[in-house]
Amino acid sequence: MFPARYARAVFSLIMSGLMSCIVTGIATVKAIGFGPGTIGDWMASWAFCWPIAFTVILLLGPSVQRLVNRMVRPKG
Repeated sequence: MFPARYARAVFSLIMSGLMSCIVTGIATVKAIGFGPGTIGDWMASWAFCWPIAFTVILLLGPSVQRLVNRMVRPKG
């Protein structure tokens, strides 16, 4: 288990991993179609994109959360 102070970083790591995996998979198949090299190309693309996605979510996440908080009504 991770200490609570790392919650945002752990969330960012998991969310960026999932989203970048899905998006690069879709983009790879759209660009080159299914073939013998598709999985390798997808994994290479994912390995390149995941650190970028992680950094963006980690850095911009708080700003996006503040924007969302201004856009929605509180409960009750």
